[in-house]
Amino acid sequence: MIDATAAPRIDTVCLRARLMRALSWLAVALALLGVPAARAQGVEVLALAAGRGDEAVELDFAVRFVLPPPVEDALRRGIPLHFAARATLLRSRWYWRDERVSRASRSWRLSYQPLTSAWRVAQGGLHQSYESLSDALLAMSRASRWRIADAHEIEPGKDYYVEFSWSLDTTQLPRPMQIGIGGQPDWALGVERTLRLN
Repeated sequence: MIDATAAPRIDTVCLRARLMRALSWLAVALALLGVPAARAQGVEVLALAAGRGDEAVELDFAVRFVLPPPVEDALRRGIPLHFAARATLLRSRWYWRDERVSRASRSWRLSYQPLTSAWRVAQGGLHQSYESLSDALLAMSRASRWRIADAHEIEPGKDYYVEFSWSLDTTQLPRPMQIGIGGQPDWALGVERTLRLN
């Protein structure tokens, strides 16, 4: 006769194997991170402008940044990095929270190809290879005439502004690495700015 009140039997061999796999992933992630630098590298905004054209609201931006040593080391070991630029157009309102008119985003995937010693940048379905890391970073650090909203969404006589951000998207990293890099300033690459719409 089967005892219905008996606790379900746990397969300890399976549980140990899962635990060992998780610990090995964590060890790999911690080895890739290395020793954190004393100071995090920041992102400098070189240019940022938004304007309304005949058909669209467009944004131009250029940022400059340097990958901290632990981030570059992870990239050279085969872990792709993802970067994202986000722009939100808002209308000012004195009586309530500001109204979000539109939101746009762009993302890049940077990877290293050790067999060809090339750096590859992917955006959407397009891929481009570069001979140097600096050229690859330059390709991800600027945009011109980026359409963030349609012109018909803008009402005459109203005040609008754009919230812009550019950052390393750590949510795209392998899960064990996300746990290991928590609180490390080297991985907190990003910048945020707000500007009025002309």
